[in-house]
Amino acid sequence: MTHYSEEMNKLKDTVLAMASHAESAVARSMRALVERDDALALKVQDDDNIIDQFEIEVDDLALHLLTKAPLATDLRFITVAMKISQNLERVGDEGCTIARRAHDLGKEPQLKPYIDLPRMATLALEMLRDSLSAFVERKPDLARSVIPRDQQVDDINRQLHRELSSFMVERPTTISRCLGLMAISKALERIADHATNIAEEVVYLYEARDIRHAGLKETHETENPGR
Repeated sequence: MTHYSEEMNKLKDTVLAMASHAESAVARSMRALVERDDALALKVQDDDNIIDQFEIEVDDLALHLLTKAPLATDLRFITVAMKISQNLERVGDEGCTIARRAHDLGKEPQLKPYIDLPRMATLALEMLRDSLSAFVERKPDLARSVIPRDQQVDDINRQLHRELSSFMVERPTTISRCLGLMAISKALERIADHATNIAEEVVYLYEARDIRHAGLKETHETENPGR
């Protein structure tokens, strides 16, 4: 194996290590919420700098590899690795948001059974794992299967927001708790969005097709035929 190949493998391994930490941050923050574990919520927040450090390492490796005039396929891999890293850093940030809210909610009586939020977390983390598996295993079809699943998370988020809005109107004493739960729901919705972003990048990596904003492209082509 050449030194260049070793560096490319190190880039991939660093992205995967970062993914493991980001996924863990979300899973642990949700456990802190459900189990009302303040110490775990604080630990998730303290560990966020580890994910940030991974992002810096990925960027440094990628920029170094870009100076070696890679082939087109390698160039796509390097740029996609950087974009995946950016999304994973934001997943880690959302995990911190959940942990902060879990810590605050742990100081007050539980408002309602936690059913919707763990369901959202399960769906979002499954999307994240599948998008990363598609990256590692070179499976753009698996990546494509992730994208429509985002709608399910969006639907639960909207339903929960409606329910909590009604709670706040009917029982004003619940407002702070409702806002905390809404923030967690929104964070999980964003994690699913980041998983979708990663899936789209994987399709680009292996098919050289940019499927982001596909609806906008179709509209443009319809409005501007022959251009």
